[in-house]
Amino acid sequence: MKTPIICLAGPTAAGKSATTLALAERWPIEIIIVDSATIYRGMDIGTAKPSKAEQAMVPHHLLDIRDPAESYSAAEFQHDASALIDAILARGNLPLLCGGTMLYYKALREGLNQLPVADAAIRAQIDTEAQANGWPELHRQLAAVDPITAARLAPNDSQRVQRAMEIYRISGRPMSAWLAEARPKPDGKLEFVTVSLEPSDRLALHARIAQRYQAMVEQGLLDEVRALHGRADLHTGLPSVRCVGYRQLWDYLDGKVDKRLAIEQAIAATRQLAKRQLTWLRSQPERHVIDCLAPDAAAQAVDKIGEYWG
Repeated sequence: MKTPIICLAGPTAAGKSATTLALAERWPIEIIIVDSATIYRGMDIGTAKPSKAEQAMVPHHLLDIRDPAESYSAAEFQHDASALIDAILARGNLPLLCGGTMLYYKALREGLNQLPVADAAIRAQIDTEAQANGWPELHRQLAAVDPITAARLAPNDSQRVQRAMEIYRISGRPMSAWLAEARPKPDGKLEFVTVSLEPSDRLALHARIAQRYQAMVEQGLLDEVRALHGRADLHTGLPSVRCVGYRQLWDYLDGKVDKRLAIEQAIAATRQLAKRQLTWLRSQPERHVIDCLAPDAAAQAVDKIGEYWG
């Protein structure tokens, strides 16, 4: 019999954090955060990181595990989350995966191709070239050695162009060749069950996103970004700085846009993120959908998860 592992997913601002606290009142859970932004230390307000009080109520894992100058891959998440699941079950508690980074869910549920590990020196060299010549030039170079990957990437998609070029320079093989190989199968003893908080009215979610971001600004988000901006080792080529809601204020601090426009752009980017998250979730027909706008959404999630946890 497979062990059910609950994945509480949903777009940004869907109310996942509130739902986890409702679950913690009923079961001895430990939360494994599935989020590519809350991993960074010093990035608290803009990532809607659980408060110290919330963290004291229930154990949270994979928070504050990287400095913003560092990176963290889906493969690293797959390894860390798998080890945490085993450890939590061994303690007699229930692991709850919660967050909105869908690539991490995919890595854990479906496995990953064995791509070469990151090489900091090669990555820095690519960044230097991009700063001198622009990412479209790196994209052109990628197209010459890996046309399949280049065809699916936008010329200014710095993070993915960088990774594809890095893989080629490390291994001498195009990323598309690595991805064509069969993926190792995940642990067959686990059954990943997705409970998805999704809006019945997308415009209502958009309004919630705008209100939440404005509240973050009032709570001191700009000061948080300013502290990062003041570090000599951080720049817009890093995944941390490219996080939605941070990159836009970074541009304001660089003098590229005014504050009002930066906030508008951040809200728009967050809505686009929510759209991508929902698109991925809707490709998972076996998920259990709960209307995140319903006043009893958390209670509905408790009832649904109770079917698996008893």
